Amino acid sequence: MTDKIARLKEKLHNLYKRNPFVGLLQMKVEDVKEGEAKLSMPIIQSIHGNLYGMAHGGATASLADTAMGLVCVSLGKKVVTLDLNINYIYGAADGETMIAVAKVLHNGQHTVVVEAEHHDTAGRLLAKARGTFFVVGNLDLD
Repeated sequence: MTDKIARLKEKLHNLYKRNPFVGLLQMKVEDVKEGEAKLSMPIIQSIHGNLYGMAHGGATASLADTAMGLVCVSLGKKVVTLDLNINYIYGAADGETMIAVAKVLHNGQHTVVVEAEHHDTAGRLLAKARGTFFVVGNLDLD
């Protein structure tokens, strides 16, 4: 691993550890590199659950938005979400861990388009999302 990638990972891990919403939902940055990120979130009924004992759609969408936002940050960009579309394929049950992998589709000067896939630990596709993010500034990642 190059020094730049190691510094990027450390900086982004520390940044997201301080995010109160990420902490509330118990999201964890598993891996990050320039243009790609992997996050996990344990499904705990009392935190993430809906009336049916599955992950609430809002919790699932929050994981997608966070993973995709982290990808934008990995490019050195401060962003806000302009648009988020999500398709729910299967529900994640209480006790399961949801894993989101997000990748850049378009890295523009003013917008970044990212997609994310959510899987359970068995590899089953749970959700697929795409977001458009507006660049409001730059971050120094060095």
